[in-house]
This record gives sequence, C-alpha cells and structure tokens, in this order.
Amino acid sequence: MADTLNFCAVCLFGLERLLGEELDAMGCRRTETIDGRVFFTAPREYIARVNIRSRYAERIYIVLGSFMAETFDALFEGTRALPWEEFIGRDDRFPVTGHAIKSKLYSVPDCQSIVKKAIVERMKRFYPLSVFPETGPTCRAEFFILRDRAWLMIDTSGVPLHKRGYRPETVTAPLRETLAAALAKLSRPRPEVLLWDPFCGSGTIAVEAAMLMTDRAPGLSRSFAAQNAKYLAASVWKDAFEEARSEIKTDAVFEAYASDIDPECVRIAGECAERAGVSRYVKTFVADALEIETGGRRGTVVCNPPYGERLLDRKQCEALYKTMGQNWKRLGKWQIYVLSSHEGFERLYGRRADKVRKLYNGMIKCYYYQFFKNKD
Repeated sequence: MADTLNFCAVCLFGLERLLGEELDAMGCRRTETIDGRVFFTAPREYIARVNIRSRYAERIYIVLGSFMAETFDALFEGTRALPWEEFIGRDDRFPVTGHAIKSKLYSVPDCQSIVKKAIVERMKRFYPLSVFPETGPTCRAEFFILRDRAWLMIDTSGVPLHKRGYRPETVTAPLRETLAAALAKLSRPRPEVLLWDPFCGSGTIAVEAAMLMTDRAPGLSRSFAAQNAKYLAASVWKDAFEEARSEIKTDAVFEAYASDIDPECVRIAGECAERAGVSRYVKTFVADALEIETGGRRGTVVCNPPYGERLLDRKQCEALYKTMGQNWKRLGKWQIYVLSSHEGFERLYGRRADKVRKLYNGMIKCYYYQFFKNKD
C-alpha cells in the first residue's frame, strides 16, 4: 500500500481558507479546493494526526480515485477499478453513502446501488466469497459527484469531527463546534485580551477559544472510524494521541468569559469547559448581555446572539440588535464580532462592520460582522 495518500477534508461553507491553512501548518500539501472541501496529500499516518487535531474539518476522507461519470456504466467501471481491498477487510461492513450535485447521475439511491455492486465485484477478486458477511468494523464508502466528476472515498472519521465529546447531545440550538472554533480564530485571540461571549449558550465559543489558545487538540476525548481499520496500525493512533497531549500548553495565559442570562445555560457551559479540560481558562456566570462592562480591561466580544430561526422571533431579534448597538458603546475600544443570519444587522446595530464574512451554521446562511474598533 502507498505511504502517501490523497485526502478530502469536508468543512462548513466559508471555512475552506481556515481549514486549508490548518492543513498547511500540519505539513499536508493542498491540491484543490472547492466549496466545502479541501483536497490534499499526506503520509498515511496523518489519518490519525489530522482527525485528532483539525478544528475546522467535519470529516476526513481517503480519496481512492476520481473520474468522469456521466453514465452508470462509467460509475461502475471507475469504481471497480479502485483498490478497495487495500482498505476494506473481508468481514468489514461497507455501507455506501454519497451526494450528486449538478450531474447527469442525480439519483443518490441508484448511485449507491451501483457503487456497492462495483465494490463487491472488486472485492470478489481478492476474497473467495460470493456474499460478504459485513459483520466486522464499519468502513464507510462515500461518493461525491459534482458536474459529472466522481470522487470515491473512504470515511476515516466516523462520527462527525464537530462532535468533540464535551457537549451534551441534548443542548438546544447548538452552534457547531467547528464553526465556534472558526469564530474564535477569526477574532484573533491574544493572551493579554479577554474574550467574552455574553450569549454563551453551552459555552462553545469560549471553550473552543481556550482549546485554541492552549493548543489542546479537539479530538483527544473521542474515537474515530479508522481506529478499527485494517489500513492503519493501532500504534499510529497511540503515538498521535500521545504527541497531541504532549503539546498542550499547561502554562498558557488566556481568559475567556462565558455568560448568559439563563442560569441553566451557564451551568451547562461550566460543565462543558470542565469536560473539555479548559475550565481554568473559562469563567462562567449569569449576566445580561446588554449590561456587560469592560471593568477597565482590554477585551473582545465574540458572540452568536439569537437570530430569528432559533429562540426568539424576528421582531424580538431586531429589538435586541438595536439595544446591543446602543448599550455596547460603553465598551469603548473593544472589538466586537457577531454571527447573525439577519442581513440588516448593521442597520439595526447602528454601525457598518469593518468586515463581513459569509459563513454557514449548519444549513443556515449567516454573516460574521466584524467591528475591529468599537466607536462611541
């Protein structure tokens, strides 16, 4: 098997640049970027490294091959020609999932069936079986067809990477951890500057900021699909986890506030910070976001206030944004970063942002309004 592999990292729309820069810093070589996907090459052992360390990727796939597929025959033959036997064991479960976008082959169920049959036919060449038991570990095959070009891949992540393991599944209206990490990164956190999320919910922004500033890899408290795979030795995972743990900064200087008007949110935020291993850097408390003050400190507000699709109706959100703009003048020179799906946020807030970045919170299109210098 090859020591260097082709990969695809999937991310939320708008995070491609951050993800690409992160992969560069890990030593990967980027080859192509399209909406929501960054393709790269790296040594085989980076399967563990990237899964454990990536803050912005949703999944990491091994790309077995890519080819034009305008017909089912082309999809079948192209899939059958790939070395599936190098990654799927004789007894492994290999379900097939995928997407087809702007292509002649648009029926996902039909494509699933074709890809499954092609993999089985390929596997029969190497295993003397007419029926595969599929009773072992899961090795999920994935196809992605865009404008008639098909990529055939193996999922190495399993549970999506935004699920770090520190947040309860029952939390209402969650901000995805990968997006929270991006919001924190884009706010340019610094050791001497307080980061405050006054609409903290479950504390995800503050927790991700603290993990970023302490070099705590986000995947240290979870497992991955490829840990049970035939194509990567268990020792590689052991070494990757140990290396990531050894790089945590235990003497980091950083402080984040996670406050909310809802005491239950504050309780959950404190538990999340504890489970994530960053409770010494995240202070949680009950407070009205409209009444926060600087306390004479340098600071940055990074927040995801309610925006109509969740928690409050549109009129309530608009009233909230107006009051935020009025009351936060007292924060002086603090920088303000706000995620909202409301395209009229700047008008309601009373100021034009210095920069606006389009991002997606799941399927909701949002805007990250960035005010680099708060003005009176």
